[in-house]
Amino acid sequence: MNMEQSLRARVRHGDPDAFGTLFDEHSRAVCNLAFRLTGNWTSAEEVTSLTFLEAWRLRAEVELTGESLRPWLMGIAVNVCRNTSRAARRYRAAMARLPQAPVVPDFADELAERIDDTAQLAKVRLALRELRPGERDVVALCVWSGLDYAAAAQALGISIGTVRSRLSRARSRLRKSIGEPGAASEQVEGSRENAARQVQGRIR
Repeated sequence: MNMEQSLRARVRHGDPDAFGTLFDEHSRAVCNLAFRLTGNWTSAEEVTSLTFLEAWRLRAEVELTGESLRPWLMGIAVNVCRNTSRAARRYRAAMARLPQAPVVPDFADELAERIDDTAQLAKVRLALRELRPGERDVVALCVWSGLDYAAAAQALGISIGTVRSRLSRARSRLRKSIGEPGAASEQVEGSRENAARQVQGRIR
């Protein structure tokens, strides 16, 4: 039994040390993905916590054979982001019905070194909203998280061919949304690199 299979067995049987190893190895990648999907560090950290709580709940579903558990965790993270986004929309709708409170400036948002990165990520996320949920998922996993087609298919429980076709459609839609040939890939990759730089040091 190799190291990955041993870790899978320990995770499946609820070994706390195994989950500690899993967190150390993959929490940064999960938080990185969550930030790209939510655009907010607080939300990303919450998604990261919920992802590992959900992984603990679903530990009995881990297969004893296979390679890295990263695709499994990324699939969970995508679902958690989707669920928290729905909850956030319901919350915003409820708050919109309340009397407006005075706006308090958030001076952290005025930090010069984050303005460009935040604007770029916001532009990409706006374009991503026009995609179908399945297309957003494959962009998040294949482009932002760097999973190959097989790993993304495993994470989402779909075929490799479906991953390929969804990613192709997503790229085409993003090019049209952003308005320049090739701009979609550059913007998405750029937001990936910027988020990766910002995530350094937030989860150790």
